[in-house]
Amino acid sequence: MIVKTELIYMTKISNNQTDAILKYALEEDIGTGDITTLSTIPENARAHGRYIAKESGIICGLDVAKRTFELLGADAEFTMYKKDGDAVEKGDVIAEVVGNAVGVLTGERTGLNIMQRLSGVASATNKAVKAIEGTKAKICDTRKTTPGLRVLEKYAVRVGGGTNHRFNLADGVLIKDNHIVAAGSITNAVSAAKKSVPHTLKIEVEVEDLDQLNEALAAGADIIMLDNMSNEDMAKAVKLTAGRALLEASGNMGERDLRAVAETGVDLISIGALTHSVKALDISLKFKLI
Repeated sequence: MIVKTELIYMTKISNNQTDAILKYALEEDIGTGDITTLSTIPENARAHGRYIAKESGIICGLDVAKRTFELLGADAEFTMYKKDGDAVEKGDVIAEVVGNAVGVLTGERTGLNIMQRLSGVASATNKAVKAIEGTKAKICDTRKTTPGLRVLEKYAVRVGGGTNHRFNLADGVLIKDNHIVAAGSITNAVSAAKKSVPHTLKIEVEVEDLDQLNEALAAGADIIMLDNMSNEDMAKAVKLTAGRALLEASGNMGERDLRAVAETGVDLISIGALTHSVKALDISLKFKLI
């Protein structure tokens, strides 16, 4: 018997993952009940709402907003005029919802918060991707995500045209400065990892200068993270490596000239700011009773 599963690495995230996040978020927001809505809106009233972009960007999270109303039993019809990954301009109608007014009002903030957050991530990622068009480099995220929202935020990075780094600590070996200190050297750390982990897992090492780069190459690292290096040193690292390992530029990349970084010849540019400090895309839900 073959069991079909939906992996988090696929374009669509699984309903189970989305539901777990949304149920917790709704419980957090609603508490013991939406006292304002319950005390002012008739139980059987119907509502119509339009999601309108208040600035330009890349939309993401429409399915999440729709699922919010489904979980609340809002008897809502959710119509999408855009899809995740579409560009929107200020004033564009993104989607409409028609359903039980109590359910729509109770769930609007949770769904909208997440949609705005994911759209902000997708928009920032898309801007970075466009900045390096024509180079071989790829934009990727980090684990600096909002606790509990990682799977959604990394999905938004993909929607924006970026790629994903590790989803969690079990995805691969990433030997950073503190690991090197604890192990005694890069050589010791890589050697120990090679003895411990399956051959199917790649080993990445963070380095801060060209001497460490040479040590990581000699130790057999698959990927080398160039931490806070100048563009000049990264270009030298590319020549020294000569294709023996993938090179990842990292360290405050959200504040750097990404085009200049990409033109050094690195393979990857990881940007924590895509998720840890991104500005949410401004979207409003305009509401009326029907």
